[in-house]
Amino acid sequence: QVQLVQSGGGSVQPGGSLRLSCAASGFVLVVYGIGWFRQAPGKEREGISCISPNEDTIYYADSVKGRFTISRDNAENTVSLQMNNLKPEDTAVYFCATVQWCGNGSRGDFWGQGTQVTVSS
Repeated sequence: QVQLVQSGGGSVQPGGSLRLSCAASGFVLVVYGIGWFRQAPGKEREGISCISPNEDTIYYADSVKGRFTISRDNAENTVSLQMNNLKPEDTAVYFCATVQWCGNGSRGDFWGQGTQVTVSS
């Protein structure tokens, strides 16, 4: 079955860290750009990071720059998002998706199932 399977997420206090993973099943992830998106309650989905297939382009939204790190492990067919110094405003459902190009405004084509991240004291 062709799918993107997300793992990680959960609840953490402000200043804490979480790691999200996005694993491809049924296809090879290395040929695709992968983006991470999030959607907070009552807000539009926003792209926060992406990585091109050969890693020559990596993008971070200003809201997460310096705190989040995207990486890919082609041997494991996964892309991860390390999230440090989390803030309450990072609370959202996070999605990974394939993207045709990586940058501000890139759109997801094929989506993971989403995972909740809650930052609260």
